[in-house]
Amino acid sequence: MGKERIAGIVPANQVPADAEVHDFGDAVILPGLVDSHLHINDPGRAEWEGFETATRAAAAGGYTTLVDMPLNCLPPTATVAALAAKRQAAAGRCWVDWLAWGGLVSDNASDNQAEIQALAVAGVPGFKCFLIHPGIDGFTMVTEAELRSALPHVARTGLPLLVHAELPGPIDEATRRLQNNNEDADWRRYSTYLQSRPEEAELAAIRLLLSLCRQYKFRLHIVHLSASSALAELCAARVEGLPVSVETCPHYLHFCAEEIPDGATLCKCAPPIRARENRERLWHGLKDGIIDLVATDHSPCPPAMKHLDEGSFKTAWGGISSLSLALPLMWTEASKRGFTLTHLTRWMAEAPARLAGCSARKGRLAEEYDADFVIFEPEAEFVVTEERLYYRYPVSPYLGKKLRGVVKATYLRGQVVFGDGQFSGEARGREVRC
Repeated sequence: MGKERIAGIVPANQVPADAEVHDFGDAVILPGLVDSHLHINDPGRAEWEGFETATRAAAAGGYTTLVDMPLNCLPPTATVAALAAKRQAAAGRCWVDWLAWGGLVSDNASDNQAEIQALAVAGVPGFKCFLIHPGIDGFTMVTEAELRSALPHVARTGLPLLVHAELPGPIDEATRRLQNNNEDADWRRYSTYLQSRPEEAELAAIRLLLSLCRQYKFRLHIVHLSASSALAELCAARVEGLPVSVETCPHYLHFCAEEIPDGATLCKCAPPIRARENRERLWHGLKDGIIDLVATDHSPCPPAMKHLDEGSFKTAWGGISSLSLALPLMWTEASKRGFTLTHLTRWMAEAPARLAGCSARKGRLAEEYDADFVIFEPEAEFVVTEERLYYRYPVSPYLGKKLRGVVKATYLRGQVVFGDGQFSGEARGREVRC
């Protein structure tokens, strides 16, 4: 264990004489990144991604810790038995370390609150729920009544509740309005999809959640914020002292609705990518500290589910994969706006580690922390090709884009797992128990 932790951070002239020295020249050393929001889909849907390919893509992207979402796998991680199945699926197949969120679904929200406490005891760092149908069967949304029933039990655990913050009412109304105004609404048009997921769905959900947070005193985390119009109310909640945190994703900070071509279903996600002005306001939210972290929401699927030939935003699977590209994506955009690598490590390592309860070991370069490093060349550039994706299906809305910053090597607990485009050693990732 001694060689897996950082012994100390010292000037070059104080390095012990017997130490093995690696000189990385002008490259920088960053803490291993932590992705607190992704979908590995294993067990049950490993053909969508799986632990092996997801963790290899993570290592190639500078991530050394992943926190897997409880849906899209079968069974969903909403029971202790399902958590055990996930641990069995991960055994010996991970190239980086991992944790798994527990699921809060209608069954264990209204009828079986004991499962919430049991999952906490079993080692999940928190829970995830949807206030709207998640787009896939097997993981059920919770109603406000079910959420109210579960929240005292969630609060008792002291763990965060991560919420997909969209309410179905505004979305149902927007969809009806589209149909009434135009019986032949063109779902190949990105503007049609954008109209179908209005900002009001996020705003209404966030207002409800802040009210519940005020009442039940639980730790609230808003996942993948896309609507910048919610920032003022989230800021006010912080000033009030509510225990709320917020994330956004690389695709909301890179793309804008005006630049998404019709039929480009690789850009479909929920909530949707919004206008250019909205994107810049999200960057201001990061600058002002209202948004705490950036997570990928890596959500892969077999390419056929994207309906690339049909190009319909109505029927295509919603999800954008970026696990191997998130660091250069973020650096490309952040450096244009005057941010530094220190900002990136705060958003992509330190803050997500804190959310996942592993900040005593992960997310920082400090004595006694796990020796997780990224060797990063911030001035290097590259064009995204299929060979640089590493996850199971090499499809991406980022193909052909020139990005700034190259991951030269990734170290997990003191050993190289990825270097110069090659994977090294064997799959030695393990579950983080904090």
